[in-house]
Amino acid sequence: MSRKTLSAVLNDNTGISPEMAIRLSIAFDTSAESWLNQQSQYELWHAEQHRHELRVKKLSAA
Repeated sequence: MSRKTLSAVLNDNTGISPEMAIRLSIAFDTSAESWLNQQSQYELWHAEQHRHELRVKKLSAA
């Protein structure tokens, strides 16, 4: 993995792809799943910050 690629991940310029997760798991002797879970949690946190902007109506049972 190049220094430029690692810098992009660390500086939040790019997310962690499945391939990157595998690379990181090899480099740090961890699981690829843990890296993907962290990415997913981060993206969900970001989306929650804009929850108030979503225009969604609750559905009710008929």
